Amino acid sequence: MNFSRLGVAVLLLTAFNAVDAQEGKTRDQVRAELAAAQRDGDVLAPGDSGLTLRELNPSRYPARQAASVKTRAEVVAELQEARRNGDIVVGDTGLTQYEINPRNFPVRAVAQGKTREQVRAELAEAIRSGDIVANGETGKTLRQLYPQRYAPAIVAHLAEPQL
Repeated sequence: MNFSRLGVAVLLLTAFNAVDAQEGKTRDQVRAELAAAQRDGDVLAPGDSGLTLRELNPSRYPARQAASVKTRAEVVAELQEARRNGDIVVGDTGLTQYEINPRNFPVRAVAQGKTREQVRAELAEAIRSGDIVANGETGKTLRQLYPQRYAPAIVAHLAEPQL
């Protein structure tokens, strides 16, 4: 019984010392922060949702100002470049002006793809090593589903000298 009282007393003293050691805010600072959090909806909503009032009802609170890292001149230059290249989205279609009428804009460079032979070689290697997706439901490869089938191929592949 004395041990439990002594333990409680030590815990209380430790808690009071920790509170005194913190360089805290004044009462007015805390009140101002609380008022700002309530005004902005950053207070947790009642219940077990873990959401703030802003997250539950965003239309009740003013929109937050996004911090811009670009200057006005940079934004204007980007807009002009997008207009020249046809990167502006048209209406509700989700298509850009370039996608709708590409003849009105400069030709875009297309990245060089792989040759037919390269693709066939990659497919053959994937089949050999079991890196083909077995089915669309699990997303696992044949090697993951049947490791006993592909173990010798993996060992042989690892034994090959690397260039």
